[in-house]
Amino acid sequence: MNNNQQAAQHLLNNRKAGVTVTPLAAELSPKDCEHAFQIQAEMIALRSDAVAGWKCLLPLENGNIIAAPIFADTLQSGDNCALFMDGGKARVEPEIAFVLGTDLPARAEGYTADEVDAAIKGCHMALELMQARYREYPDATFFEKLADGMVNQGLFLGPEIEKSKAYAASKINITFDQQSGKQEMEGSHPNELPYKPVQWMINFMSQRGVNFKAGQAFITGSYKGIVEVDFNQETAISYADLGEYKVTFKEL
Repeated sequence: MNNNQQAAQHLLNNRKAGVTVTPLAAELSPKDCEHAFQIQAEMIALRSDAVAGWKCLLPLENGNIIAAPIFADTLQSGDNCALFMDGGKARVEPEIAFVLGTDLPARAEGYTADEVDAAIKGCHMALELMQARYREYPDATFFEKLADGMVNQGLFLGPEIEKSKAYAASKINITFDQQSGKQEMEGSHPNELPYKPVQWMINFMSQRGVNFKAGQAFITGSYKGIVEVDFNQETAISYADLGEYKVTFKEL
């Protein structure tokens, strides 16, 4: 294996229950965003499942980029959601997912906003499933965390919501209601309008040679950071004026 393959395998090994997570050796750790994306590509190549989606935001003010694949084996929907316990809780981020209805092959000229919009067939309430793999290593670089997927451990897709409302959802009142307690929060999207990162991401990655497939889901940032909830309790999740559903979190 070359260095990037070794780094990718190490990061994949960290994504298991009961594993003692360790950072990359200095000679394997990425030095910039491009290097981190090369390691991500090796992770994709090493896994037996496909890429089911992507997490992304608009570029940060310092020029750093947040973009990472979400793997098919971690994509869930239905009455239950399985994830690793993290600090004694299930840790999730309330988001909106944008799902492609057609393929968008890589091309040097990228895609217009109208072309991306036409390719999005549906929008869903969604939870990014989180795992603080670097909790014990606060000095890990941004680029290593980027290569690792920025805390992602999977994606839960909830019910579909009206596309026009999803596009305009800059602020959402969100409720997580469990027997052990109710959490009510005023949510704001970090990039104001949640569809904007999808358009940026598809252009950026397409010009790097990444092909996007029908069915892939894009999540574009949490409305309220990480929300901690209890396992084994039916959880009613509501986005005011958009939708609601119930799910029970189970420990992997």
